[in-house]
Amino acid sequence: MRSRKKENVILVFPEDKPVKYLRSGKFKALDSEWKHEKMSLVFDYELIVVTEGSLCLRYMEEEFTVKNGEYLILPPSRSMRVGTKKAYCAFYWMHFTIDPGVFPARIFPGEYNSYKKAECYLIPQSGKVPRLEKLVVQMRQLQDLERNSYPDITLNARATVVLTELYGQLVTEIPKEEDLLNNRQIYSDIVDYIHRHIRNNIKIDDIATSFGYSPKYLSHLFSRIKGMSLKQFIIDQKMETASFLLSDSDRTVTEIAMEVGFSDVHNFSRAFKKVTGLTPTAYRNTYAKRLLYNV
Repeated sequence: MRSRKKENVILVFPEDKPVKYLRSGKFKALDSEWKHEKMSLVFDYELIVVTEGSLCLRYMEEEFTVKNGEYLILPPSRSMRVGTKKAYCAFYWMHFTIDPGVFPARIFPGEYNSYKKAECYLIPQSGKVPRLEKLVVQMRQLQDLERNSYPDITLNARATVVLTELYGQLVTEIPKEEDLLNNRQIYSDIVDYIHRHIRNNIKIDDIATSFGYSPKYLSHLFSRIKGMSLKQFIIDQKMETASFLLSDSDRTVTEIAMEVGFSDVHNFSRAFKKVTGLTPTAYRNTYAKRLLYNV
């Protein structure tokens, strides 16, 4: 039997019900000889967000290769998820359940229009995470809450935030429909440029020169597509990267400041506090615990 193409699968989640949190963690393979064990889900959903390497597995007669910066959501089934290739990888994962009511777990392209106006939200089964660092920080905070024995209602709410954060990113990071034909590529190129040069003191003039536009025109174009200024977007991206490094690494604050293009750690600390409300050290201490699994 031929399996359906995985890129066409869409998962359906009810808008009016929070997800029920089960467990979460971070996995990091010990070496490149690791392969995912044979494991079942049955009643669970699993969200996987890869932060290093590639995860190769088979589930429900489909093969997936989830690369750094990508996500995969596995719905409940009696199918076993099985590793298909040995490879080094690291990923965050979250197990949860939902009360779907009348909604099915999965739909396919021909069914899309029947559900897009219903009281549900639709997430493709796999794809690129538009703002990886921000989503990882949310998952990291969820683990911290569990380690500190927060009640179920808090964990359920935070797990729902993680899932809807992914949904929100997928919706808002795609340029508005009227701008897609002419401007989607330049928007994507700007975002990629910022990510590639995150260690630098990025200036709008430099971006404009790189793409052959005037700084004023490029700023206006970006604001129209994204709904925020290019300058603020650059700052947000740097602070998201810094938040990720503070919660997911043991690098010093000075090293992280350099990683996001600040030569002065005091300027970095002021900028970080302005965006997050916390100093880098206070932020790291707030989310100091994580669940790390090496198998």
